[in-house]
Amino acid sequence: MSETDTRTTEEPNDTAPSRRPGRERGRDDGKFGRYGGQYVPEALMPAIEELADAYERYVLNNEDGFMDEFRERLADFGGRPTPLQRADRLSERYDTEVYLKREDLLHGGAHKLNNALGQVLLAKYMGKERIIAETGAGQHGTATAMAAAHLDMPCTIYMGERDINRQRPNVFRMKLNGSEVKPVTTGRGTLKEAISETMRDWAETVEDTHYVIGSIVGPHPFPVMVRDFQAVISEEAREQAIEKTGGLPTDVVACAGGGSNTMGTFAEFVDDESVALHAVEAGGSTLEVDEAAGVAPNSASLYAGEEGVLHGARTKLLQDSDGQIMESHSVSSGLDYAGVGPELAYLVDEGRVSPVAVDDDAALEGFHRLSNTEGIIPALETAHAFGFLEEHHEELGERVVVNVSGRGDKDLDAAIEETDQRDVPNAPDMSMFTEGM
Repeated sequence: MSETDTRTTEEPNDTAPSRRPGRERGRDDGKFGRYGGQYVPEALMPAIEELADAYERYVLNNEDGFMDEFRERLADFGGRPTPLQRADRLSERYDTEVYLKREDLLHGGAHKLNNALGQVLLAKYMGKERIIAETGAGQHGTATAMAAAHLDMPCTIYMGERDINRQRPNVFRMKLNGSEVKPVTTGRGTLKEAISETMRDWAETVEDTHYVIGSIVGPHPFPVMVRDFQAVISEEAREQAIEKTGGLPTDVVACAGGGSNTMGTFAEFVDDESVALHAVEAGGSTLEVDEAAGVAPNSASLYAGEEGVLHGARTKLLQDSDGQIMESHSVSSGLDYAGVGPELAYLVDEGRVSPVAVDDDAALEGFHRLSNTEGIIPALETAHAFGFLEEHHEELGERVVVNVSGRGDKDLDAAIEETDQRDVPNAPDMSMFTEGM
């Protein structure tokens, strides 16, 4: 096993959007305080070192105009910039200014394309011939499949068997884009197992294959690289907030699973101390842990996790009393991961990011509330942020930005089933759906 050494570097004074001091964290050595690192088999270290070199050359230093092409493709293929929209009825409901960063309008319906397009393009610059990826809710898999088709790269996506059954539309979308979807049947058949299986593939095929990790997890340089690709969200949101309101928001809210959407939304605001940052995790059915069953019926790693190592990095994890990693579960498969990105773990420890857990009921209510008040059907992941807004709006400032990380098309079957089992305010009449279910 290998781990990067811990060392510190002076923060630069350059204040350009891609060089704000908060964005320098972890770039040099992959460390965020005591979190991060490179806990990987020696067989993977050459690939990790090759990727770290490519990240520095192409992403940070724009060698061969890589970042110029990335930004151009994000605009032309992805549809950036996405708007910052005032939510009129929510603003009235909470007596505060609520603005929505509309990542659901990005091509594919979620923020995931920002990173997937960046990494697949980077793989081409590196001379790789094949793409592999993991996916949970299917949004990262869908984005990677689209990017691979767009850039003419063969692609294989690993997905837990349980998640395949919960997210059939996204599985079909991946296959439509020409990707192979491989079911993972080990464990509970969710994201953790899918990541493990993808890493096994990569270890055997490193010479010609690039692994597109979908979140700010894994060994260095993945956490910083994914953050930097996703930071376009907060770059735009910060500029748009100033343009629309004359100043910065008082609060920025994002749902948190592994953390790509979260850090993408927070990155350009980390140095703005006047802006409170709220990471909303899936509280599931309870924050208690069922050690006998080996299950944590939540995905609240920041809120309830403990330090450990998973998938190549030290971070906060859901564990039992013996330190064994627990399977996580919530109403949203896209948030079901037993860990979280090391940078988020660090920012929570430092007090810069406030973690909060929102349970399944509140998330489902948020799903219906945003749908019938603003005409926007959110992903169940995103719905947790609106559950937080309902429960905690009195604690927030006068101007709130919420990232709508994805649209809810993929979740309609799950929402019908879950709504039928609960008494959800403002939900439609479910009788026409549930007869014969």
